[in-house]
Amino acid sequence: MTVKYKTQSTCSRSITFDKADDGTITNISFEGGCNGNLKAISILCNGMKAEELVSKLKGNTCGFKNTSCADQLARAVEQA
Repeated sequence: MTVKYKTQSTCSRSITFDKADDGTITNISFEGGCNGNLKAISILCNGMKAEELVSKLKGNTCGFKNTSCADQLARAVEQA
């Protein structure tokens, strides 16, 4: 299943990824945001199970914001 998530309070505008029936997350891409960092997050998280991804990234913040692109990815995966 392909998921597109509209982010909130981050530089990226949206996140798209595929979630397999077994909970594996692949093909993660961000629209907007810090290109290099978000490419790295996408590569590092590719093939991860949803539960592991959420446990590693949820709650990560950026600067003075209460969220980050990584946190938004975790929230998107959690909702999917």
